[in-house]
Amino acid sequence: MNPSLILTALCLGIALAAPKLDLSLNAQWKLWKATHRKLYGLNEEGWRRTVWEKNMKMIDLHNQEYSQGKHGFTMAMNTFGDMTSEEFRQVMNGLRNQKRKKGKVFPVPVFGLIPSSMDWREKGYVTPVKNQGMCGSCWAFSATGALEGQMFRKTGKLISLSEQNLVDCSRPQGNEGCNGGLMDNAFQYVKDNGGLDSEESYPYFGKVKGAPYRYQSTLW
Repeated sequence: MNPSLILTALCLGIALAAPKLDLSLNAQWKLWKATHRKLYGLNEEGWRRTVWEKNMKMIDLHNQEYSQGKHGFTMAMNTFGDMTSEEFRQVMNGLRNQKRKKGKVFPVPVFGLIPSSMDWREKGYVTPVKNQGMCGSCWAFSATGALEGQMFRKTGKLISLSEQNLVDCSRPQGNEGCNGGLMDNAFQYVKDNGGLDSEESYPYFGKVKGAPYRYQSTLW
């Protein structure tokens, strides 16, 4: 085959493979990047923009259907808008499922008056929404959420507890920092440690800070 024809075919293939961007979204894209402090390499931005646009269209379609009564909630763009669903699951879902030992089951009283739903925020049990960032530490946030509620129930004081304390220090109990963990292991650490630091005294960084379980905290 003529070399010039090969070159032409190659260039055409590259052009067809390149993502077609919606230029009307340029201003929104720039604002979103600035708001969430997104920085990309030269060869990455086009791909991330493509993923972001796909998510934007999905959000717009959902909200249109919401206005037609097809959904009970709206959607909005957030800091994860440049990630595919597969990437989000891989990065954000750090729970490691394990077989649990058989334990006692709480029997529901036959004549018990149990509400069909309960909004614990209205009862004062829940701290403001937190952000785990790019760290697979969902297990730590789940554990602190449960402990914060129980602490409020016992003391009447709602104190935000430290996920970073668990991320850094509960490896001996079986957790793996930003690479996943289990709430049961987090509870065991709190029991072994005799407590857990507050968010104020041990703030969240979204990564393992320093050497694991050697970070100097107010409880040690």
